[in-house]
Amino acid sequence: MIVKTDCKFYAGNKPCVPNKTEGKMCDNCSYYDPVNFKILIIKLDATGDVLRTTSILTSLKEKYPSSHITWLTRKNAAEIFNNNIFVDELLIFEDNNFYPRFSVEKFNLLIHPDASPVSAAVASLVKADEKKGYLLDEKGKVIPVNEDAVEWLEMGIFDQNKKRNKKTYQQIIHEISGLEYKKGAIQLFLSKSEQEYKQKFFEKNKLNRFTNIIGLNIGASSRWQYKKWRIEGYVELIEKLSRNKDFGILLYGGPEEKESSLYLKNKFPFLIHTGTDNTLREFFALLDLSDTVVTGDTLALHAATALGKNVVCLFGPTSFNEIEDYDCITKVVPELDCLVCYKTRCDFKITCMGEISSDMVFNAIVKSLKKQ
Repeated sequence: MIVKTDCKFYAGNKPCVPNKTEGKMCDNCSYYDPVNFKILIIKLDATGDVLRTTSILTSLKEKYPSSHITWLTRKNAAEIFNNNIFVDELLIFEDNNFYPRFSVEKFNLLIHPDASPVSAAVASLVKADEKKGYLLDEKGKVIPVNEDAVEWLEMGIFDQNKKRNKKTYQQIIHEISGLEYKKGAIQLFLSKSEQEYKQKFFEKNKLNRFTNIIGLNIGASSRWQYKKWRIEGYVELIEKLSRNKDFGILLYGGPEEKESSLYLKNKFPFLIHTGTDNTLREFFALLDLSDTVVTGDTLALHAATALGKNVVCLFGPTSFNEIEDYDCITKVVPELDCLVCYKTRCDFKITCMGEISSDMVFNAIVKSLKKQ
């Protein structure tokens, strides 16, 4: 048999890419790349967290150069991995087709950095020489499998620990995974067609007339409403930004921001609305148009960081210390003792995000532009 089943390109039920594109066969193939070290990463939730967890990929490839990386995630995060050169295989949690495989397949290393009972149960079933992160015990409780995973678990259990933490998420994930932390970048790559999509929008809206393009992302997930800044704040900020005619202002948001976006567009017709019904990949492409992105602690923050944008991030209920700034993020943090509460509901009349003034955000934008 000439078939080399240990090659990373071998699919088993169909021709591999080198055979399909160049007619290569295993007995004489320059693309032959044997899989010597198999890694499985299980990271399901949430989409923004999945994206920022991709920062471990360069560290994994540095430590295990000939590794084959499989990533299990949810369907809503799958598009994050489009064009990703580091992930060899993507498995979708909702498909359920991984269960039979995991009963047979064996990995050299499993990384599961979430204290979630759902994904911890899957991690417990996986056959692996070494496991990092969290598993489910016989009583159905999430437990850390290595000592470096204890700190993150306790941060999720004790509010005091979460509040005191000074480490970034990326550093913590690296420590759990047994990797050296070198501020590896979040991995997000636009395709040629996505670059063309972005360019068409640029030309259609004549964005070359502006020296600087400021993107305002007014959205946040429905779960974290207090990550959103008040709409009056955006009104005040737009009024300040509009005094400089060299600034182009792009408006970003999802379906839940349709009403707010229309309100701002009607009030300021010069705003360039990117739409609220874009696909995830279209959103990424349009986000790449901005020089500076103003956002809360949400998916747009991690995407803009991965795309190399200057970012002004507004923080309230979530930890500003956990965000790796990559020398491109300017953090706007109100002076309140109740920050990092992670509450989805607030008892105070004026919330932490309500304490952020338009002057604070405007000054942060000016500071960010100086970095640029």
